[in-house]
Amino acid sequence: MIDTSTVQDTVEPHRPSDDLRVVPVRHWGTWAATVVALLSLAGLIGSLAKNDNLHWDVVGKYLFADLIFNGLTTTLWLTAAAMALGLVLGTLIAVMRLSASPVLYGLATFFVWIFRGTPLLVQIIFWGYAAALYEYIKIGIPFTDITFLQAETNTLLTPAIAALLALGLNEAAYASEIVRAGIQSVDPGQSEAAHSLGMRSALTMRRIVLPQAMRVIIPPMGNETINMLKMTALVSVISAHDLMSNIQDVYAQNYQVIPMLVVASLWYLALVTLLSIPQAWLERRYGRGTARAAHASPLQRMLGATAGLFSKTSSKDAS
Repeated sequence: MIDTSTVQDTVEPHRPSDDLRVVPVRHWGTWAATVVALLSLAGLIGSLAKNDNLHWDVVGKYLFADLIFNGLTTTLWLTAAAMALGLVLGTLIAVMRLSASPVLYGLATFFVWIFRGTPLLVQIIFWGYAAALYEYIKIGIPFTDITFLQAETNTLLTPAIAALLALGLNEAAYASEIVRAGIQSVDPGQSEAAHSLGMRSALTMRRIVLPQAMRVIIPPMGNETINMLKMTALVSVISAHDLMSNIQDVYAQNYQVIPMLVVASLWYLALVTLLSIPQAWLERRYGRGTARAAHASPLQRMLGATAGLFSKTSSKDAS
């Protein structure tokens, strides 16, 4: 006879005992780095709060002043208008760079070469003092004396308009490269299939290619918008009455440079934080169906880690 109990003991897998305790791996280095970072941050905040040279009374006085809000209005409309101009013109330049026409490709490449190859500050100063190059702006027939429209350059190119042209044209050069990369990321078979259905090139670009390219275009364009908001501070060199221009006017009179720069920094931080919210939403919106869409934001990761820590602590207390 065969002892079946011995066979069953050899076939059945070994079951772990209920007394076996699972101990998670302790990441002591991560905890130590977290403690050091928090202590450093607390020390920095404490030193800034107790520093009398910051003059927090001056910061509180000008933080919500009318002059600051007037500058914020100019900063916001400059950012929105320059980004709109840059995106529209950049899309056109990107399509021209992808064109089979050597003339269109050459003109678009020359535009990108000029505005990406020179500093933005130089471009702002150039447009602000364009009247030194052309006293009058004329529209007429080239190489003749026939003129349909003529106006003084200083009358048309106010500091705000000069700032808009400088920011918008510079952004168009960078936006064109972003849009071009997005268009080239779309499978060429999509365009071929659309053409086989009788769709024209312009309709294919608008209905088929660009909607798919938005997944690649949106993240860097969101960063460009945030960067544009901060770059508007450079237009203070031509007195465009933006936030930084008004800040400079104030500390030129009261000599409180550091407190006024703190006011500017707080407002720029607040505006950048607000712009980050729609950027994150757009990234999730156009990133649906990809692994990137499932990524949690830094705030969600922090809240999730805190909730997990509290749940572990409560479970230990209950046991």
